[in-house]
Amino acid sequence: MYRRSLALLTGLALLTAAVPHGALAQTAEITGAGASFPNPVYQRWGEGAKAIGIQLNYQSVGSGAGINQIRNRTVDFGASDAPLKPEQLTEAKLVQFPAVMGSVVPIVNLPGVEIDQLKLTGEILADIYAGKITKWNDPKLVELNQGVTLPNVAIAPVYRADASGTSFVFTSYLSAVSSDWQGKVGAATSVKWPAGAGARGNEGVAGTVRNTRGAIGYVENAYATQNKLTTVQLRNKAGKFVKPTMESFIAAAGNADWSAPGMAASIIDQQGDASWPIVSPTFILLPANPENADRSRAVMRFFDWAFTHGGDAARQLEYIPLPENVQAKVRDAWKQVNVDGKPVWNR
Repeated sequence: MYRRSLALLTGLALLTAAVPHGALAQTAEITGAGASFPNPVYQRWGEGAKAIGIQLNYQSVGSGAGINQIRNRTVDFGASDAPLKPEQLTEAKLVQFPAVMGSVVPIVNLPGVEIDQLKLTGEILADIYAGKITKWNDPKLVELNQGVTLPNVAIAPVYRADASGTSFVFTSYLSAVSSDWQGKVGAATSVKWPAGAGARGNEGVAGTVRNTRGAIGYVENAYATQNKLTTVQLRNKAGKFVKPTMESFIAAAGNADWSAPGMAASIIDQQGDASWPIVSPTFILLPANPENADRSRAVMRFFDWAFTHGGDAARQLEYIPLPENVQAKVRDAWKQVNVDGKPVWNR
């Protein structure tokens, strides 16, 4: 897969060029915390949004911490890859909306194995993380990868040690393809992992896999591309082995159903010969009754700008922008945020 290195270097210039002259306004600082899954694109958008007078301070601390911080109102917005249920949103007085879509990819550190050369299935991934397959030259892996020399090396699974939306997405996939995993482990931001070692954040998983011979992990695709990590092919629901490319991500994303409460679309293990099986939206949480209307409005202005001007930057990092009709639904959802009975967003 062509990794778009040049595009990554020129992305900020494109973002700045997208902002009309005279758009610069008095700076408003907004604070957010949560998912590391979308952190690369949020940081890129943050650089571009300075041109409209918005300074973003986003902390990539994991979805669980982001949910806690917005519940405690210590940030202006929280970010989570695991959507909250309607009753959770009501109890915490929060409004939820998607910001962008991304893809989770398995990464490996195997001597002699090149990017996207190794083939895996969801069932084999589940067995690896369940501790049932422990060597890279296990017969099941050898049979699946004829023509690839697999070493007699112990498999070292790496998972997220923190409460993680990326883990929620990954374990949702494992639960969808393995009834054994679903029954014994399940899907959540934190699970009791049967095998392996933990690392904090997508950054920590990427670093641990890169530095550990025989390791396997899972990260948002941008972390794999930026760090030139070895990704794999996965067998999708149609029985086809697909590589983690923008084309396969878009093929899966086209099946998203946004009608669920909180716009909590699931794009796990979708149909289609070309579909990558682990694609997911990532979500933003806003107080429905903010204490500071101006800061809440600035958060909405930031994401409104990102929807309008940040699509190219998202695609360069291999995220998938929301379709325009979904962006319109998000702006309608913002009207639920009000102070003294008056909507904060009135465009």
